[in-house]
Amino acid sequence: MDAMDPNTPVDTSDLYRDITGFAQGTPTWLHLIAEVWTEAGLLLFGVLFLAAWWRARRGDSRALAVAVLAPLGTALAYVCSELIKSAVDEERPCRAVAGAARSLVQCPPVGDWSFPSNHSTIAGAAAIALVLAWRSLAWLTLPMAVLMAFSRVFVGVHYPHDVAVGLVLGAVLAFLVIRIGARPGARFVAAMRQSSTGAVRWFAGPGDGTGTGGDFAPYPRSPQESGTASGTTGR
Repeated sequence: MDAMDPNTPVDTSDLYRDITGFAQGTPTWLHLIAEVWTEAGLLLFGVLFLAAWWRARRGDSRALAVAVLAPLGTALAYVCSELIKSAVDEERPCRAVAGAARSLVQCPPVGDWSFPSNHSTIAGAAAIALVLAWRSLAWLTLPMAVLMAFSRVFVGVHYPHDVAVGLVLGAVLAFLVIRIGARPGARFVAAMRQSSTGAVRWFAGPGDGTGTGGDFAPYPRSPQESGTASGTTGR
């Protein structure tokens, strides 16, 4: 049995060998898809963030606040992932695990640490943030995040525990950012929609004029907020 890297929080090297060994036996076209997907998935999440913001411009203030907080929460999750990487200093499995199949992509250089996976952290954060901003996207974003995380092990550059922790870390941080920031963010958006600056009003959008959150609301409104909205629409 190989000596375990002292900086590795959990030993998943056997599972890593199994997955990378399986990857070597798959068709070349699947290797290419896995390699491209690890990066293309990030671009697709970016496009979905833009779509969620554009859609939320015609929602209530909370809707737009959540849509704007979604990429911000994802960015914060990435920063936290980088800080943890710097503290843990776990070597990449493509360099550290003896007897494993060769990675499908070039092994990252020494100093580009493995734990947790940045791609998986971003994917977990983006998936949850987008679900909170646009619930009906769950069927797309959640599988996207899982597949992106798995692809990092499949191509050989991460341990399974790297991507599992990354997914959870990203999801939790994105949820907390939106949960904490949605209410003050909604007040800020409401002020933006009353701004005398045209660019600011354009960014914030016209709103829906009803004061209701509909499909956008990440959590139930307080009774006071519901009463206020009802009184506004009843005039």
